[in-house]
Amino acid sequence: MIESKLQQAEKRYQELSDRLIHPDTFTNSTELQRIAKERADLEGLVQKIREYRGCVREMEEALVFLRGNDPEMKSLAQTEIPRLEKKFEEFEKELKRMLIPKDPNGDKNAIMEIRAGTGGEEAALFAGDLFRMYSRYIEKLGMRMELIDSSPTEIGGFKEVVFLINSKGAYGKFRFESGTHRVQRVPRTEASGRVHTSAATVAVMPEVDAVEIQIKDSDLRIDAFCSSGAGGQSVNTTYSAIRITHLPTGIVAQCQDERSQLKNKAKAMKVLYARLQEKADLEASQSLSATRKSQIGSGDRSEKIRTYNFPQNRVTDHRIGLTLYQLDKVIDGDLNEFTEALSLARQEELLKEVG
Repeated sequence: MIESKLQQAEKRYQELSDRLIHPDTFTNSTELQRIAKERADLEGLVQKIREYRGCVREMEEALVFLRGNDPEMKSLAQTEIPRLEKKFEEFEKELKRMLIPKDPNGDKNAIMEIRAGTGGEEAALFAGDLFRMYSRYIEKLGMRMELIDSSPTEIGGFKEVVFLINSKGAYGKFRFESGTHRVQRVPRTEASGRVHTSAATVAVMPEVDAVEIQIKDSDLRIDAFCSSGAGGQSVNTTYSAIRITHLPTGIVAQCQDERSQLKNKAKAMKVLYARLQEKADLEASQSLSATRKSQIGSGDRSEKIRTYNFPQNRVTDHRIGLTLYQLDKVIDGDLNEFTEALSLARQEELLKEVG
């Protein structure tokens, strides 16, 4: 199976190399860039395959000498074969890793939505805690965040908050945060001191270019309104906030973070493109059999992925069975152990498919 994939990669690389020097390609700059990028993506793999082929030839020569009558060459072959077998093992591991399909959205910016779920005001407070957790983690990673829209509550939580992580590779880093996050703690609003369970949902979507999804102007309804703060009170008197409704699907996106109506419209459109792509991806994934879905989650926001237990200072990721007794650090933005473990688990799944 691996040999077949290696041959496909070599064949595709040669096709792209031939097309790259074809005169017709130079008349289409977009096609030229696409071919050059795909060829560059394959170059490292093809170089490794060539090294592997060289190792195969060395092994074949060593086996010929091993079966021959020359005692000196036979002894040399007996020394070389174990070294070559070890190289084969290393090549197999490396080639499997390199054959893992690259996520086409992995390098993109990410749009993240956090929404309060079951639990009333406590769920809104937890949504605020998640927002601060991700904000601190984004800062630690050296990435940039831009607020798009928010619905704050009077006591410091959020009914909903939407923001853009504007850094290369953001989607690849945060994609596994999608799902339902559950909290177990004594609510700030609870006088009796009983532990309650509340939830918030997180959705992470890649930022989508306008050319990837075509939207007709006639399919949009655009409304302008005054931006509002906690409790719904108006925070300015100009109609700068924008709400865009995609009429065929009913999907709505809005932005009220900027003072400029044009800037708010541009940000709202980014969210709309991302939500439309998410809808299309979800419909496509639902057509796959259950066995083809990733064990670490489909990205569906209804799937319970993590529990934050404050009394025990415990965080558990249910997809990979990882539990850390350092909730205080995690909620302060120390998420690396989870994000790296989830990426590794996904890579292991893909390796099984390749192998």
